[in-house]
Amino acid sequence: MKVVLKRPRGVLGWRRVYRSYLQGFPPSERKPFWLIVRMTWQGKTDTWCLYAEGKFAGFCSTINGREAVLLDYLAVSPALQGKGIGTQTLHALQEKYRDRGLFVEIESPFEEGPDQSERIRRKQFYRACGMEPFGVMANVFGVKMELLGRNCLLDYEAYHEFYLENYSAYAAEHLQELPYPKQ
Repeated sequence: MKVVLKRPRGVLGWRRVYRSYLQGFPPSERKPFWLIVRMTWQGKTDTWCLYAEGKFAGFCSTINGREAVLLDYLAVSPALQGKGIGTQTLHALQEKYRDRGLFVEIESPFEEGPDQSERIRRKQFYRACGMEPFGVMANVFGVKMELLGRNCLLDYEAYHEFYLENYSAYAAEHLQELPYPKQ
């Protein structure tokens, strides 16, 4: 299935994104949805609807910096997961932002818990798409995250600066550097 990225159009487009957002992320990883919409209107964020074979397949959003772009959210409709849509989306984003690096925050795969295997699979997915760990861990609004990226390299200070410049001082205040686990 070929994936096409399109901007949400009208209320229906944003409603699809919102449903996908609620379905794809636990409450601990969600920011207020109005903030995604506002940042998109302000040009700080790009929000994309994913279409496969002409049908809505999920959404993604980015926070855009001068040198790097944070893939803030990526959700594929559950019925279409495992069909290469996430991989194609990442490749499309890498092409769209080819003049900048692309990075992600993933919930720590190092933390033991009932969803650890899912977090490990998520890291394997991003690694298979060419993203490499930066060796940076951060507490982001109470969630332990690991940073991975492609065509860029961030240490914690550059990551914090990215938040200050492209997101908000409030968000940057809620970042905390964590030690990277020894493997």
